[in-house]
Amino acid sequence: MRYTLKGYQKDAVVDVLANLKKSTRDWKQDGDTSAFSLTATTGAGKTVMAAAVIEALFNGDAENNFEADPGAVVLWFTDDPSLNEQTRFRLMAAADKINSSRLVVIENSFSQEQLDAGKVYFLNAQKLSRNAKLVRGVTQHDTGNPQIQLDNVPPPDDRANTMWDILRNTIEDKNLTLYLVLDEAHRGMNSERERATIVQKLINGTSGAPPTPVVWGISATVERFNEAMKKQQGRNIRPPVVVDPARVQDSGLLKDDIRLDFPTEKGTFNTSLLARATRKLKTITERWQTYCNREGSTDDVVVPLLVVQVPNSPSDQLLLSAVETIRDEWPEIPSDAIANVFGEHSDLELGDFTVRYVHPQMIQDQTHVRVLLAKDAISTGWDCPRAEVFVSFRPASDTTYITQLLGRMVRTPLARRIPGDDLLNSVECVLPEFDSNTATEVAKAMIGQRKEDGDGTGGGEGRRVLIAPVDMGTNPNIPDSVWELFDSLPSQTLPRKVARPIFRYTALAQSLSRDGLRVDAVKEAYNELCKVLDGFSARHSDKLEAAKEDVLQVDGATIVVGVHSGDVEDAGVFHELADDRAIQADYKAAGRLLTPELAKRYADYLADPDDDDSLLDAHITVGALGKIDGVTEALDAEADEMAKAWFDEYRVSIKGLSEERQADYDNIKGMSSQPQRIDIKRPHIRTEETKDSEGNLLETRSNHLMADTTGMFPVANLNNWEIKVVDKEMGRSDFLAWYRNPSRASADALAVAWTGSDGNWRRMCPDFIFFHGDENNVKASIVDPHGIHLSDAIPKLKGLADFVEAYGDTFHRIESIGEVDGKLRVLDMKNQKVRDAVRAADDVEVLYRSVEAENYQ
Repeated sequence: MRYTLKGYQKDAVVDVLANLKKSTRDWKQDGDTSAFSLTATTGAGKTVMAAAVIEALFNGDAENNFEADPGAVVLWFTDDPSLNEQTRFRLMAAADKINSSRLVVIENSFSQEQLDAGKVYFLNAQKLSRNAKLVRGVTQHDTGNPQIQLDNVPPPDDRANTMWDILRNTIEDKNLTLYLVLDEAHRGMNSERERATIVQKLINGTSGAPPTPVVWGISATVERFNEAMKKQQGRNIRPPVVVDPARVQDSGLLKDDIRLDFPTEKGTFNTSLLARATRKLKTITERWQTYCNREGSTDDVVVPLLVVQVPNSPSDQLLLSAVETIRDEWPEIPSDAIANVFGEHSDLELGDFTVRYVHPQMIQDQTHVRVLLAKDAISTGWDCPRAEVFVSFRPASDTTYITQLLGRMVRTPLARRIPGDDLLNSVECVLPEFDSNTATEVAKAMIGQRKEDGDGTGGGEGRRVLIAPVDMGTNPNIPDSVWELFDSLPSQTLPRKVARPIFRYTALAQSLSRDGLRVDAVKEAYNELCKVLDGFSARHSDKLEAAKEDVLQVDGATIVVGVHSGDVEDAGVFHELADDRAIQADYKAAGRLLTPELAKRYADYLADPDDDDSLLDAHITVGALGKIDGVTEALDAEADEMAKAWFDEYRVSIKGLSEERQADYDNIKGMSSQPQRIDIKRPHIRTEETKDSEGNLLETRSNHLMADTTGMFPVANLNNWEIKVVDKEMGRSDFLAWYRNPSRASADALAVAWTGSDGNWRRMCPDFIFFHGDENNVKASIVDPHGIHLSDAIPKLKGLADFVEAYGDTFHRIESIGEVDGKLRVLDMKNQKVRDAVRAADDVEVLYRSVEAENYQ
């Protein structure tokens, strides 16, 4: 893969591969068909995950010990040919081992007898409709007599094989396995629609084609697909793979904030608010330019896009006024910078101005387009992360269309969160036709409080929808010593379900070499791993010799069956010398354990370049090592220690790199099955609401690390007892400053890893960090008001207890506060007895009532 997968993406790939391994085995051994689904919110990177899975199907995956299926054929099916084309390009961009020749679009002229192994074929519903050429033709059956393909289709053309014939031939070939990927799977299960009939034929078989062996449905909402699969007779249903939306939001792939602007009085404000949106576009353009210049990304500057959504039948006057408003507000905008993606696929002539048509899938790369006029054609499947500002002229009743399109606009342009900058982590949404009530409905949908079948736009924990927000900068009244302590505070990564230290070590080596921090790091890393294998071989020399004999010898047994009696007799065993193919099979099997690259390098390390036979001997040794228990554990243990040493050695140097490169190192550090320490990044811009929906100013407090121009910070999102905690801490004689820790695990948040009852890792962000002392002796404290009504209260407390064990000495106090009977009770998490009580507890209210808790004073 060209991309480093996010933790949740890697875990999902592992689960999908596990389903495919079982499904493939059942098909090849017993002829059983299977189905399962992958569901993840819009923007989670479902195509990237699919690319990793397909690459593993074709080439194997050593990290996950997944063996390639040499007969794998993937049929990718969607509604829309343009969506297929976009997916094809995205697969090529993501997977370096899947080139264009292996990605085939099935056109009407497609005439092969069957599909080829090692290829992905793209097919859309229109190609299989009853009048389509692909399903018409003359087919030869076993009798040899030509028969017209029935099913109420027009007369045949001269096609020798229909698409159904091609699928039948593919499925019936014992050397092939057909994997059907249903993209946007929820849209194919409605029985009264023709598309649903086509999908059901693909799954169940038709016109002589048998059922598809393995069906994989992908969508943001797959309930309809899952229910339909359960009703299938004789099809094994694998566990669905569900990506936690909170982990997607946590990853930084999706924008954290959605800013909503709407009129608070009656009237017609389309052009006024469109002018406001145009100014927003210009401002955000300047901000991205500044950021990218600071990062040294002058060749990859983010160029924001303004999307203007109009009704399905807009008047020429509406379109003309929109274009004129934009040009009046931005006179220097180039003539080709405004485009449309209307379903008519034609240019618009508006007065003396031409708004040309562009294909939706091309918008992301055509950065000269700065304003896009759209209807609803791009609400599904469209991908344009640079879309930063959105205006909708649709009426308030069109909340579903708006939320669907916004769901396509929440991807972050750089596929990562910008540390400490809420403005660059947000999307601007201007709704001239909405009032506060309907805008709130959109807000609820975008944070996941309302579920619409098929939109999948809800965000995870931490996403905010802001109305009339204010951007705040760093508070000039905060002493430098407070910021210096803030910079040293620990946060934690989110562990991965499956993680091997050897991959983390080699990935770290590649990054250190790329950044010039350790030029020969990759070579050095593999040399060290080869030495580990040398040591392991020496310690287990007897086992190694026995394993070599096993590699060199093929064992078998002979049985004799009486032709007349039917008796079966054991005629003994036999031994044969292994040929080159058998030796290479063991060598490749070892490569799945050691990693293919290490297997190759160790074989080269052992071989004598002047002796042609020594490479074969080296392959025998590598194959033998793969048969000895404990070799992977030995490698991983050493790789883990060496990676830790390099992280410690280059900690300061890594901090001097760009934010993009620092994020890469944080991701590598997170390639672990246990939480890893990372540093908190300073916030640059914090966005908060300063007014309520009625326009009233919200309550504020001073001495926050981030503040408005008057030095104040709003506390609107705090409940009454959280404000009591803030006031109590501010009232202490040695109080210096405070920090409202972001609720999302962003780079400027202190995050604590914890495990839920399902065994999955998550991160929580304690509410507050308080700073006390004086400028020469600053002390930081975590104070976390903890809702005892929440079902995850105990697991989070246990995660905090583990955090204290690792980093407690960094903090003056680490306290969890709960409200019981109107009183605030505190658990001193730095107290061992309290941590023991937390680990033994199963009722959080009982815990806060116990002697281990004290009154908060």
